[in-house]
Amino acid sequence: MTKPCRLLFALGALFAIAVSSVAPAHAYPDRPITIVVPYSAGGPTDKTARDLGESIKRFTHAPSVIVENVVGAGGTIAATKVIKASPDGYTLFFSHIGLATTYALYPRLAYANSDFEYLGVISEVPMVLMARPGLPVGNMAELLNLIKESKGGLSIAHAGNGSASQLCALLFQSFIKMRLNTVPYSKGTAPALSDLIGGHVDLLCDQSLTATPMVDAGKVKAIGVTTLSRLNGSPAIAAVPTFDEAGIKGFNFTVWQALYAPKGTPPQVLTMLNNAVRAALKDNEFINRQQALGVQLVGDDRLTPIGHRRMMDSETTKWSKIIKDAGVYAEQ
Repeated sequence: MTKPCRLLFALGALFAIAVSSVAPAHAYPDRPITIVVPYSAGGPTDKTARDLGESIKRFTHAPSVIVENVVGAGGTIAATKVIKASPDGYTLFFSHIGLATTYALYPRLAYANSDFEYLGVISEVPMVLMARPGLPVGNMAELLNLIKESKGGLSIAHAGNGSASQLCALLFQSFIKMRLNTVPYSKGTAPALSDLIGGHVDLLCDQSLTATPMVDAGKVKAIGVTTLSRLNGSPAIAAVPTFDEAGIKGFNFTVWQALYAPKGTPPQVLTMLNNAVRAALKDNEFINRQQALGVQLVGDDRLTPIGHRRMMDSETTKWSKIIKDAGVYAEQ
């Protein structure tokens, strides 16, 4: 082989290596993307995940985006499935605040924050504390007096370990420094809400999009909303004071929802997915769908991987203390 031929051969080899090193990123996504959701189909997190999936499909030109509901063990089964998946951008994880609490609730958990790549916090959903129709209270002050008089006899329902309703109940008890009789419903908030309406439990803290129609219909009493500002919407829900207004100063709780990928997913793929998330939050179709659900979209640095990770670490530390102080844990 002549020297010019050898040079051309060497340059060709280098070009082939360079092309092969970037080809996967340029080809992505050339097959369906799966978003694993640790909660039942039709719930608030599932609905937002499906809307986000449509936006990711549009902005990444993926053939399709499939939502897979993997329910059980407070979301840990779904999370474990994702971290064991190939880190190629074709398996993603969409979960809510419960991911930050599982480390405290499940002491022998097989994964950690570092096992995920962070793609951004998408949205927040306010909560509403509701009382059964026959409970002799009309506001937060009267409720606190009744809790004190009952000496822990009042009951508060929740949808199991790691659920938003459980976290709201724990935070409420932490702020008021009084204990309630907690009643878990492993099948979700639907049966808990049914029992609240039927007078079988006294209290339930649930997401605003579920609570609002119950409040509007007069089926439950709304005691307070968990955000620092009152909720927009119907006159009935807009009239409900915040916990802070009602004297529980500084109480601020939302169910934030975020997107993740397995650790080791290529940086260029992560960038593409984060860009798709950012595009979704500026897209009128996605915005309108979320507003119809009562979801508040995030517009700050939590949309960035760094901001998302910072929030996760802070929330994990915060909830670990609350859960430890409450003496709550889950069997494994």
